[in-house]
Amino acid sequence: MFDVVVVGGGPSGATAAEDLALLGRKVALIDRGGRIKPCGGAIPPRLIRDFRIPQSQLVAKITTARMISPTGRRVDIPIENGFVGMVDREHFDEYLRARAADAGAERLTGTYLRIARDRTGTHVIYRDKQSGEERSLTTKLVIGADGARSNVARTEVPGGDSIPYVIAYHEIIEAPGPRGDYHPDRCDVIYDGRISPDFYGWVFPHGKSASIGMGSFVKEVDLKKATADLRAASGLSDCPTIRREGAPIPLKPLDRWDNGRDVVLAGDAAGVVAPSSGEGIYYAMMGGRVAATAAESKLKTGLIRDLGLARKLFMKEHKSVFKVLGAMQNAYYKSDERRERFVSLCHDIDVQRLTFEAYMNKELVKARPLAHLKIGVKNLAHLTGLVRAEYV
Repeated sequence: MFDVVVVGGGPSGATAAEDLALLGRKVALIDRGGRIKPCGGAIPPRLIRDFRIPQSQLVAKITTARMISPTGRRVDIPIENGFVGMVDREHFDEYLRARAADAGAERLTGTYLRIARDRTGTHVIYRDKQSGEERSLTTKLVIGADGARSNVARTEVPGGDSIPYVIAYHEIIEAPGPRGDYHPDRCDVIYDGRISPDFYGWVFPHGKSASIGMGSFVKEVDLKKATADLRAASGLSDCPTIRREGAPIPLKPLDRWDNGRDVVLAGDAAGVVAPSSGEGIYYAMMGGRVAATAAESKLKTGLIRDLGLARKLFMKEHKSVFKVLGAMQNAYYKSDERRERFVSLCHDIDVQRLTFEAYMNKELVKARPLAHLKIGVKNLAHLTGLVRAEYV
């Protein structure tokens, strides 16, 4: 009998498993093994601090972010008083799983199949990767951390099959030093309808490698061609390709994260990827942490309502940021004309400072009310067309 079975060994599931194991709970962590999620790999300083990530996991430290508009306008945004850490998900995710095992979680490799229930309890059925046999784990609670199109969410939680998502694709390449339009200390974010009609493309350095990719809601978009165009524009077409990956990225948290009985969701399964930016690693790990908190509370008190703590705790801290980012995506990602105005707005020094302070600390900055007022006025002027999309 396990206290908790965690389905999914990405950052969210591994964090939940480690937190519960450190509390002395008997935990199983099931992961399919061998899957690497397409991801730019950016993590903020707050994640490094809150989750005790060693410097050895960082493959690069980014000091500049560059926004590129549909007309080719480039806005370099220096990251003041900090940096963006870059990780390679192939190694980062495995590090987190190994750390959960070191804390006492039992690692199992296999594919989740279903949840069954009888008088003896709740049973997680999975197919063991090595033997191919179906196996069963009896548990008190289940944490579903099995990704954007979560089978746990789809079958166990009301509304769990209706998360809107972007299809993302990227290629990991062998990266040179500074070359053409590429620099190993700078992340490029490309807002251009020819690359993505409703999201963006990216070129993110990973030290000796780089992630180049894009995402879109539009099924007809040729993701591989768009990525090839990004590589060509950056002068990286002839760099050897290490691997290619594609997957859905959810962009709206579910209204409910638990089934009112014995299941709670975490990470992509709960839809906690930031709108507009698509940032997911930090929010996934926070989702794993609050799911573990909810599970521990339910195990202690026996109260079903404690499973709802996961969503309540997460939204208490991050709802405002998600709301602002969602409004920004709805306002600026609709057309190239709007994207042009967005990049133009990014020239403003207050926009740059507040954006990265919020990114690094994961909260809306309230220290400079006059700056917020100035940004609000400029934002309204750009959206209504009262100013031209140009350097401001």
